[in-house]
Amino acid sequence: MDTLFSMVVGWAIDSAMVILAATTFFSQGIAVNDLSTAADTLAPILGQGARLIFALALLAAGLSSSITAGMAAGTISAGMFGEEYDLHDRHTTAGVLLAFTAALVACFLIKDSFQGLVWSQALLSLQLPITIFLQIYLTSSRKVMGRHANALPTKLLLLAIGIFVTVLDAMLLA
Repeated sequence: MDTLFSMVVGWAIDSAMVILAATTFFSQGIAVNDLSTAADTLAPILGQGARLIFALALLAAGLSSSITAGMAAGTISAGMFGEEYDLHDRHTTAGVLLAFTAALVACFLIKDSFQGLVWSQALLSLQLPITIFLQIYLTSSRKVMGRHANALPTKLLLLAIGIFVTVLDAMLLA
């Protein structure tokens, strides 16, 4: 539930920012190539508080994504040793620290934050079909889920969603 909550919060914030930026910049005919230009451009159009709200929204989205990534890495690390997610366990902690260390290294290696944001989202979209189909496989497996495994109609619906996302990804690459 906590992962679902953090993902929904991140999605809502990201969606609100994209919709706001797209409508604001498109209606004004403004091309935005970096985050500081986006923030600077918002103030005259939407008021002085817009820059602060934009910054806070970016921070909230980043925190939400970071928490989700850390929890996912900790869960995977603990699961590799047959354990439950527990921050007091060394395997969970190692996974969380590894994820945060990799993110920190990436922050130091990326010179242009806007391009870093674009590349991170592109890479995330490329791995999404893999994650979707792996989750469908695992949640449909009687061996893994027992009596809670997906029923055939649910599995077919999930496969249709996975195929749809994969097609969208292929179109993005093309």
